[in-house]
Parts: sequence; structure tokens; C-alpha cells
Amino acid sequence: MPDDQDNNHHPETEFPGNIFLVGLMGAGKTSVGRLLAKRFGKTFYDSDHEIERRTGVRIPVIFEIEGEAGFRAREAGVLGEIVLHEDIVLATGGGAILREDNRRALKEHGTVVYLRASPFDLWQRTRHDRSRPLLQTPDPRRKLEELFNDRDPLYREIASVTVETGSQSLRKLANQLEHGLREHFRSGALRAPHIHETTTFNT
Repeated sequence: MPDDQDNNHHPETEFPGNIFLVGLMGAGKTSVGRLLAKRFGKTFYDSDHEIERRTGVRIPVIFEIEGEAGFRAREAGVLGEIVLHEDIVLATGGGAILREDNRRALKEHGTVVYLRASPFDLWQRTRHDRSRPLLQTPDPRRKLEELFNDRDPLYREIASVTVETGSQSLRKLANQLEHGLREHFRSGALRAPHIHETTTFNT
């Protein structure tokens, strides 16, 4: 079941197929994903919300009971199903790209967009959020720096469009992302231009 759905679909869209959003926690994938789905007439999914819907419990509880490995297995199963849908916008979990099979599935079934933010900006956005299991450490800012260093190359590996986020509005981010996607589809290039914009928003 989609996390949110826009019933006013527009069959003739300049953004064909699926759009998959990747990036670290706090990057804004859910917020911008909902907005893009409405703009493009697509159905919106959030993989974390879908996992919670299916299990009936919050993700921190899954981490506590099954550990990160158990959660990643559930995540892979959900992603493997969702990417087969058509005409969707999907906000993925921050660690979804850790598994090679997930990266391959995302790359093969849609256009991948990387919402890239600095560890400091991510820390600013998530520092009061107690629902992030990986950040329940004495030094969450350092943890975000470690996650960024580990995952940034993997996000870049599969992304066709990369948007730098920082300190402007969600709508501004969506506009720049839409522009990047338009250029990507128009040119037919394997990789769209890197978009240097600063945007801030809440996930």
C-alpha cells in the first residue's frame, strides 16, 4: 500500500517510469518525494513506512529485536517488491544502498536521484529525532560523518541526478530536482548534470 497517493494521475508526463530517491537520514527524501509524486501524477511510497505497515511496529523496535541485519533483510524484501510497480516515486531508507542487490534493483527499475547533504546539515535536522536507531549514540554527529563517508560513494554509483541540499525551501529543492530530471530525460545522458543548490527542509 502506498504511503500517500495522488489520484489525479497525468498519463502523459515528461518524467516517465519510476523515480527513486536515495540519501542519508534527514536528507528530505520523504518530504520531497511526496511533493514530486503530486507534481508528476505518480504514486508515492516510502520503504520505511511500508516496512512499519507490514510488521505493525516502528523501525526502532525492529532494530531492537532483530538487529540491523534483520531489518536490512526485511528492507530488501520490501524494496524488491516496490521497485516492480510502475509510475511511482519511492523514498528509500538511508541504508538501502548497502546491499548490492538493492542498488542493482534501483538502477534497473527507475531513475535514481541522490539528495546529498553535508553531515553537519544532516545532524542539524536529526539531532532532536529519537526515532533514528543508528543515531542513538553518544556522538550522533560523528556517526553521521562516518555514515556519509561510507555511503556517499554508493549513492553516487547509482544516481543519475544528484541534488545538493542545504538551507533553502523544500519547494526550491523540488524545482531544482524537477529541472535536473527534465535535463536528464531530454538529453538521454547516462548521468545528468550535478545540481549545486542549497535547500533545507524536514523529513
